[in-house]
Amino acid sequence: MHRNKELYSFLLAKARNLTEEWYNSLDKSDSSGVYASDDPNVTNTLKKQNYDFHLHLCDVFIREETEFLEEFQKWILSIAQDQQHLNTPLHYMLREFFRVREQYLDYIQDFVSLHEDEFSKEVIDSWNRVMIKAFDKVVLGFVEEHQYYSHQKLRAQQELIQELSSPVIALNKEVALLPLVGDIDTRRAKLMLENTLNQCVNLGVNDLVIDLSGFLMIDTMVAHQIFLMIEALRLIGVTSTLSGVRPEIAQTAVQLGLEFKDVSTYSTLRHALTSLAAFRG
Repeated sequence: MHRNKELYSFLLAKARNLTEEWYNSLDKSDSSGVYASDDPNVTNTLKKQNYDFHLHLCDVFIREETEFLEEFQKWILSIAQDQQHLNTPLHYMLREFFRVREQYLDYIQDFVSLHEDEFSKEVIDSWNRVMIKAFDKVVLGFVEEHQYYSHQKLRAQQELIQELSSPVIALNKEVALLPLVGDIDTRRAKLMLENTLNQCVNLGVNDLVIDLSGFLMIDTMVAHQIFLMIEALRLIGVTSTLSGVRPEIAQTAVQLGLEFKDVSTYSTLRHALTSLAAFRG
């Protein structure tokens, strides 16, 4: 244990050097994201994150493994959630972990050289194994958290895209248009329903034209979701009209036995709007 404390003190004293050596050796021309940034604020933050990494890692020689990993988890979470790192390709970050690991193995060798013949091969090998194992666990933990937060970020972006893909457009004070484009799955249908109801309420419209021109085909699931939307809109006092019902869509609807009772349908958006204008005359 005494030997471990000596090595811990040696490495801790080198923490600042480790950070500067690492940053100065970065190949910024062969990177992207946080490592290629020339923003002083980003650079200073990156160096601090790296320095904090060293402060945590040195503890591997004086703490129990469970305690060491629990403390390190705080650093892992902060980096995994960091926007600059989320915008950096994962393979670049893994490459830097491995480069830092080589730094540590070299510094352990330097420590051994300062105490010539004082440590057995078994002791030296055990230090190297401890360091490699620590890096393995930290890297695995980081990858897991990074994957989680990357997925969360992607999911939020997809929800935004899906929300924007079904915008309710006010045509006047009473009439709005919902153009539907692309495929509708269960998730998009749920978001579309919530978004449409909220926007219609916010706009205060009485009529909503749901345009299907962007659909190549209609199946049972799509028809059911549209039906649910029409019923929900009716409950908040909005009357729905379907436009863009092309012959192939009408034929598919008949073959599937789908009926949109009490809903006006038109082959084109122009016909639907003309009819609404005449009705409100």
